[in-house]
Amino acid sequence: MAEAKKLPCPPKLRRAMRYVALVLVSLLAAAAMNNGARADDPLKVFAAGSLHDAFGKIAAAFEAEGGGPVDLTFGPAGLLRQRIEDGAPATLFASANLAHPQALADAGKGGAVVTFARNALCAITKPGAGFTAANLLDRMLDAKVKLGIFTPGADPSGDYALVVFRRADTLFPGAGERLDAKARPLLGGREAPKVPAGHNPIAYHLDAGDADLFLGYCTIAKGRGAEHFEAVPLPPSLAVGADYGLTVLKGPPARELAASRLALFILSARGQSILAKFGFETGFQGDR
Repeated sequence: MAEAKKLPCPPKLRRAMRYVALVLVSLLAAAAMNNGARADDPLKVFAAGSLHDAFGKIAAAFEAEGGGPVDLTFGPAGLLRQRIEDGAPATLFASANLAHPQALADAGKGGAVVTFARNALCAITKPGAGFTAANLLDRMLDAKVKLGIFTPGADPSGDYALVVFRRADTLFPGAGERLDAKARPLLGGREAPKVPAGHNPIAYHLDAGDADLFLGYCTIAKGRGAEHFEAVPLPPSLAVGADYGLTVLKGPPARELAASRLALFILSARGQSILAKFGFETGFQGDR
């Protein structure tokens, strides 16, 4: 399996995490007297689907260290944001971009938005399919090659794919329009084709011939079903990074306190090391 080239992790990520850690510690100290949340009342976390494996491990580690149970709900971040806006009972929201949690913060539904990890976009293909960083754009533009993406607007991965298309257009005028026209939003939206239960969604569409390659997060090839995928890095001229943001959602003080503890755990060396094992760039991997 080709190893996806990691994009530089900017120093601002480390600085932001140090700052928010200090803020959270202050909040925890100030709220310590108001700890009326029941120990057996799970924290309801809404998180981007690309965090499934990493957050499963983080939740287990958090509970093992006395943090209490966590109820995880995964899905396209844009659709999760809409559910929260419609009143879904969540206590922490972790998105594959900063825009969705910031919208909740701006609406008074969440606190400050914190960048906690970074991802990158890759071309996800079957092993041995012959796609390389050098030939990727030519192959994507080939009329015979089927291109799958996640649904823009509903899933940030789809929005990042559109950024790739715009960058392609600066290299070859008209390329962006051609890619827009051929890209199929097969995942991440309400109208996306249904995938049978028990099937890995990307593997299902690749095997069915619905797509020859997907534009998706590089971490896809490090999670469940990784043996079915090859992550081909995008050439530098097309490379797109993804900043992941979280916000503690407004609610009873005891709930906010508990959610702040989980947020602090995600930002801790323990939480960051778990994210790094699943291919995410984190502030504890050093400035690059």
